[in-house]
Amino acid sequence: MAYKYVRIAGNRRQTGLALGKLARPLMATYLDQSRTWEALRPWRGHAFLDTLAQQAKAALPAIWEELEGLAEGLHMPVEDVLLWNCRGDLLHSTTDGCTSVALKAADGSRWIAHNEDGDPYLHGRCHLVDVALEDAPGYVSFYYPGSLPGHTFGANRAGLVQTINNLRLRQRHPGVPRMLMARAILDCATLDEALTLLREMPHSGGFHHTLGAAGDPRLVSAEVTPGAVSVLEIGTRYGHANHIVHADMGGVAQIITDSSRARQNRIEGIVDGWSGDTGRDDLLAALHDTQGELPILRTAPDDPDDENTLATAVFEIQENEVTLRVYDRKAKADIVLDVMSDTE
Repeated sequence: MAYKYVRIAGNRRQTGLALGKLARPLMATYLDQSRTWEALRPWRGHAFLDTLAQQAKAALPAIWEELEGLAEGLHMPVEDVLLWNCRGDLLHSTTDGCTSVALKAADGSRWIAHNEDGDPYLHGRCHLVDVALEDAPGYVSFYYPGSLPGHTFGANRAGLVQTINNLRLRQRHPGVPRMLMARAILDCATLDEALTLLREMPHSGGFHHTLGAAGDPRLVSAEVTPGAVSVLEIGTRYGHANHIVHADMGGVAQIITDSSRARQNRIEGIVDGWSGDTGRDDLLAALHDTQGELPILRTAPDDPDDENTLATAVFEIQENEVTLRVYDRKAKADIVLDVMSDTE
């Protein structure tokens, strides 16, 4: 299995503390082997990092409290934990990849599916965390050691679903760090609330968000960068890799890796062939596709972006229900979870 399933409950600091304790046995070794951490260390003590901290505290005080708890649980300085959680805001390219697909089926159900691609070292070393909060809906999310949940794939008890794709932007800008923003989305009760947060919050880095919600017929693709947010309502089917593709975002300077270009072309070709009876097996097959030298399912030890697929998530969104199935590079789900009713 690519992860362990863990339940956590408490206030903001307590849940952050528990997440930190969960990651503590692995964290030092993980960072020591990480080229991303090596690239981040020169930013220690930089004034720009202080600016990001001030923006985060002012805009998202509850999430900042979780970050402080995370640092306490990790036995790390909060400045280093912030640095790690700002990696995509500071570096133009990191080992956070991913591919997402979305579908509105003929029977009215809605689907969002996602490959979580990251540092190959993390395969089998991550968690699926089920977090119950005192002042928010609570959520289920894939959890990288030492990173606030939300920047991978997740859904909350209000029925909001989010998957995140990395965007490699050639700019740095003061604002709220993108991983704290992604975590905050999982506190939103509705899709409209999530979109308002994305549109109104000052952004430091950039992400692609695929969003849906129980009881809401829409599926949404949102490309977020400093100074611009593009929201596209998905018609019937959609695929997105790790670079900006919305027509109205063409002026944003970015890095497009060979893998991202290949996966974007391939996933668009696959979803264009879907018909009215497409369902869960088709989404899973798309994300487990191995065609080409740089396939959607990434298992190569010499992947040019230093990324491998760590887990595949398939969300089925109904009127009053969200079902999450998580797979580890195979056809049978490791876990099936009814997110809104808190049952496996």
